[in-house]
Amino acid sequence: MKTEKWYGLMFISPMVVGYCVFLLGPMLMAFAMSFTDWSLIRELSFVGFDNYRKAFTADPVFMTTVKNTLLYSIGFVPPAILIPLGLALILKGKFFGVGFFRTAVFTPYVIPIVVWAILWKYILQTDNGLINSLLNTLGIQGPAWLYNLSLALPTLIVVSLLKGLGMNMIIFITALNDVPKTYYEAAKIDGVSKWKNFIHVTLPLISPSIFLVSILTLIGSLKVFALVYVMTDGGPGTSTYVFVYYIYQLAFKIYEFGYASAIAFILFVIILSLTLVQWSVRKRWVHYEQ
Repeated sequence: MKTEKWYGLMFISPMVVGYCVFLLGPMLMAFAMSFTDWSLIRELSFVGFDNYRKAFTADPVFMTTVKNTLLYSIGFVPPAILIPLGLALILKGKFFGVGFFRTAVFTPYVIPIVVWAILWKYILQTDNGLINSLLNTLGIQGPAWLYNLSLALPTLIVVSLLKGLGMNMIIFITALNDVPKTYYEAAKIDGVSKWKNFIHVTLPLISPSIFLVSILTLIGSLKVFALVYVMTDGGPGTSTYVFVYYIYQLAFKIYEFGYASAIAFILFVIILSLTLVQWSVRKRWVHYEQ
């Protein structure tokens, strides 16, 4: 028995060591750094909670970042759940061409995010972009999608949605196909309408998958970075500043590592809090088949 225990420890030790060295250790160092004023051009000095105080009371860019991240999440999360669910309901069956449509929806997900962002940056060009060129043929003056204060963030949301629909759709298709057919047969015998069938049978039985997708989608929306960095670089102005992009600017553009670490841990607390809230209310709407 002791030999088996040691074998088990040996097998998991690379993962444990890697976790401590590459994740837990840097996290603890970054947390300690958040209480300092340190950059590459100044000596490290302890400032206590000044970085956190500055974020909430003396940094208007931080508050803009919070607002933009919130707006992005509100605009991204519901469609990123509802649209894939609708697509899954349509494409879960077997009919001619279903494989093509599934592939078409899923393909953007496997395209590298930087390639996707560059592609859409060219498509959305003001003068020679594909979308504005098509609009011009219809006599419509296309807007400056990525250079308009009110359009830049919604445009990023749409591009991000198109990128991630495929994975959520596949999760929902799998969940829908796992629903026992006996439930539908019983509902049909009882004369239940398709809408009530969906509300009272389908949704409860796929609620664990909806719960999984909602958590992953919300966390992903709060950590968006690559699209912003490649397509708008935070602009125009600070209209597309989001948390991770602002952290990047602070740490690697102006070398405020202490303040950047504080912002990073504020983001960590927000993500952790929202995840715990979702986890705590799951029993009210997530149902597991006994």
